[in-house]
Amino acid sequence: MARFKLTLEYDGARYAGWQIQRKDRSVQGELLDVAKKIFETEDIELYGAGRTDAGVHAREQVAHLEVPVANMTPEQMLMRFNDDLPHDINILRIEKAHPKFHARHDARSRSYVYQISKRRDAFAKKYVWWVRDRLDVKAMSAAAARLEGFHDFRSFGDVEKEGQSTMVEMTRVEVHEDADRIYIHLTGSHFLWKMVRRIVGVLVEVGRGRMTGQTVEDFLQNGSREPARLTAPPSGLFLEKVRY
Repeated sequence: MARFKLTLEYDGARYAGWQIQRKDRSVQGELLDVAKKIFETEDIELYGAGRTDAGVHAREQVAHLEVPVANMTPEQMLMRFNDDLPHDINILRIEKAHPKFHARHDARSRSYVYQISKRRDAFAKKYVWWVRDRLDVKAMSAAAARLEGFHDFRSFGDVEKEGQSTMVEMTRVEVHEDADRIYIHLTGSHFLWKMVRRIVGVLVEVGRGRMTGQTVEDFLQNGSREPARLTAPPSGLFLEKVRY
């Protein structure tokens, strides 16, 4: 068997997320279809570092691909994949990997960025969340800092399987603005399902003046379903980097 590390980017607007679906198109499904065509086998393993939701994008997703035999170089594989993949999925690099390398389990941290537009934008609707209200970025930044560290994020995410830990090490939660955009950068050991979008939704409420930094602190200390109601749309979210 031969194992490879794939680094790729994609526009998630047309897909039901990374993970393969029975009826809907997925990024993983598109990659698998092309891999089966290239290697002429069904015996293929493909795992991603993160299972991005429907409509979420990636600037640098990582996956590992295992095939029985690879009778071509990584450079040749790269050309073959990109020739056959849809226009909104692009592989940036293919490298030989250790036989035990696992894109998800070996990742040490993942970084996301969420883009908020301060104005109606004719071109970027798929890639931003337009918030019409004026946001207090300074208040959002102060509240974001309270999320850094090792905390129980059960208020911000859904558990996908029984017994899953909701403890997450967050090394960066920063908010800054530039011209017509507000960017929220998040880096953590891992993320619970919908966690990033719920953090963004809560920080936007802080920016609107409807919540305080203490409210964010209370969500960390006490379980609450309020962040679920405030889940930000997927359009503004990008998986930015996976570190090993």
